[in-house]
Amino acid sequence: MPRGNPSPKLAITVDPDIHKNILAAAAREGMNVSAWMTVAAREALQRRAGLAAVAQWEKRHGRFTVEELNEARRGVQEQLRAARTIRRPA
Repeated sequence: MPRGNPSPKLAITVDPDIHKNILAAAAREGMNVSAWMTVAAREALQRRAGLAAVAQWEKRHGRFTVEELNEARRGVQEQLRAARTIRRPA
């Protein structure tokens, strides 16, 4: 019997071109495929949760203005630049 909190396993099917790209991306980042897929899934879930939160906020308060959206884009661009300088652990 495994100890601790073992990770559940998934069996998935992906298109051949996606498979090749996943393998290459994981290798580039020095990660195994399971770790890379976990990061990718976590990021996708966070994006979906963020988009849902924005939709809920806009439903209550109205759509964001062009100025607010541009300010948000600038903030995201700054975060992306900062993230590129941080190396992920292998």
